[in-house]
Amino acid sequence: MKLLEGKVALITGGSRGIGKGICEVFAAHGANVAFTYHSSSAAADAAAQALEANGIKAKAYQSNAADYAAAEKLINDVVADFGQIDILINNAGITRDNLLMRMTEDQWDEVINTNLKSVFNLSKHIARPMMKARAGSIINISSVVGVNGNAGQSNYSASKAGIFGFTKSMAKELGSRNIRVNAIAPGFIETEMTAQLDEKVLEQWKSVIPLKRGGTPEDIANACVYLASDLSSYVTGQTLLVDGGMVM
Repeated sequence: MKLLEGKVALITGGSRGIGKGICEVFAAHGANVAFTYHSSSAAADAAAQALEANGIKAKAYQSNAADYAAAEKLINDVVADFGQIDILINNAGITRDNLLMRMTEDQWDEVINTNLKSVFNLSKHIARPMMKARAGSIINISSVVGVNGNAGQSNYSASKAGIFGFTKSMAKELGSRNIRVNAIAPGFIETEMTAQLDEKVLEQWKSVIPLKRGGTPEDIANACVYLASDLSSYVTGQTLLVDGGMVM
């Protein structure tokens, strides 16, 4: 059963990791997929072609989600190319880890702008077309680090915690127009980034997870399918922790 048949989804940071997983699962569920990437246009175009093997339309856009004007252009370009945007996944994110005493202003600003300001940028510019359509689902990808905090990640934790409050506020503002706004807080997800960690570090992470394994991008993507589809038509303003029970 294809739960997103005919819908158009825009996924920021969709060329790798969790974002790539979301693109793949959404395409398998029948969604037309627009996604952003940062650098490699050849890899992004190849990924778009692979998605179209599902019989859907897909297109990659080089865009900086932290840039307000670029976000506006992106929304306008996707609407022009696809005719509508039914689902927005705010997934763009980076880390610049450091202890507070050593953290530079640039490390703080870069993480806040990429992880939090980007959510404002995209949500701000997509609100008008969704309000006009009187329908839409916005899903903001946060993190369990925004719930519990983590030493050496004060910038990342602050950016991800800010998403929770933003999500609730937007849900209250846009609910009367049938636009739902929710967040997902992934736990330890196995991606290209985590694959570079020492095996002892990986085992230490898994030891504190009740399900005794790391999550996969597909685990997050499946949660996004639920929040993007009509299965969650009466769910808004919520944060879904997809973490194997790490935070309880």
